[in-house]
Amino acid sequence: MTNNDLLRRLRYALNLNGETIAGLCALGGHDIKPIDVLKLLKKEEEPGFAACDDSVMGAFLDGLIISRRGPQEQKPDAAREAAGVLNNNLILRKLRIALELNEEAMLALLAKVGVQISKSELSAMFRAKGHRNYKPCGDQFLRNFIRGLTLGDRTP
Repeated sequence: MTNNDLLRRLRYALNLNGETIAGLCALGGHDIKPIDVLKLLKKEEEPGFAACDDSVMGAFLDGLIISRRGPQEQKPDAAREAAGVLNNNLILRKLRIALELNEEAMLALLAKVGVQISKSELSAMFRAKGHRNYKPCGDQFLRNFIRGLTLGDRTP
């Protein structure tokens, strides 16, 4: 799934507008104007489309965490995590942190869209990449999770 597609889906699921997304990116350390956010939300075939790179998506997700949970207290000797390439597992982890979801809540969201997995399968997606029980998060799983968020927030 492309970052642009992910941003469009999250915008709809979380009911965000361009100014809010720009503000979240600023909280995450990346300044972007609301007009540029609209370019990121366009589809590839539309005129004015701009590709959303990992730095913008990472800043958006970090800003979402900060806006919902508050800034993290930094220890003076702690080195800041290196900004690497985003993958679906990291995106899922950041969404879980930002939305303060536990395993039961995540499983309930997934059940709304017909995805049945066990707690151990879910926790395997949050393990470190080198761990023997690590499981990569696929695009379809991430789509279903975001669809569950949409159904959870928009249905009575």
